[in-house]
Amino acid sequence: MLTTRHGVRVLAAADLEQFLALANQDPVVNVFAIHRAQTTSLEPRWLGGEMWGRYDGGELVAACHVAANLVPVQASPEDAVVFAERALARRRTASTIVGPQDAVVPFWNCVGSAWGRPRDARWDQRHLVIADDPLITPDPGVRLTERADLDTLYPACVAMYTEEVGVSPEVGGASDLYRTRVVQLISRGWSFARFDRGELVFKAEVACATRDAAQIQGVWVPPHLRGEGLATAGMAAVVALVRDRIAPVVSLYVNEWNAPARRAYERVGFRETARFATVMF
Repeated sequence: MLTTRHGVRVLAAADLEQFLALANQDPVVNVFAIHRAQTTSLEPRWLGGEMWGRYDGGELVAACHVAANLVPVQASPEDAVVFAERALARRRTASTIVGPQDAVVPFWNCVGSAWGRPRDARWDQRHLVIADDPLITPDPGVRLTERADLDTLYPACVAMYTEEVGVSPEVGGASDLYRTRVVQLISRGWSFARFDRGELVFKAEVACATRDAAQIQGVWVPPHLRGEGLATAGMAAVVALVRDRIAPVVSLYVNEWNAPARRAYERVGFRETARFATVMF
């Protein structure tokens, strides 16, 4: 049995403080893992998986969230290889591997031949951050969504997810589960949109948040309205609302090849702070 001096073991509620001290070395990059730890107290039944910790001389030096999302936390390339070796000893449960590029790439290099061909792999994603007021005027029409907006909002969420991920979130009869997730975001005050004469023309959500940072997901404008500046002014509004209501720092990550989105985020005031990679099954 591994001790806490050397090796990897599953973290538990008693390790929460130690884990948070590790993850808070970069509270913006690690916002997902911190959010998950704080909302589950590292209990596997609530995580839907496990949080692994790697120790060196009794000190927690790296971690890995292992559930539907496999996410390295403060992991060096060497740490990533150690986590990969442990992952190879069990059945794959992750549908997505995501996190800092310098940890995801060596992890995948170890497990790839055993885990099979992914549905998609995005090796160069830009992690962007803004910690000040947006550089442009926010769109005053962007607001928190309400339960009454669901019939208009939900199809837009499905369209965005399908376009971004390459498969519908409703596949396999999962529409009720996905709709529940959308309702949950509305209830938390994490869903934002602009409507024009009953049509949704811009939307975005907070994926996860802590007192230090909030990560944005699901930014979308209907294809026939793109190029009109809706995403730029809309994101400026989201940044202002999130910084006022949720957390002082706003982050997201975007594919390197998505030049229009990157230009929009740059105009709002986002700046690159890290590189991410994502592998999807």
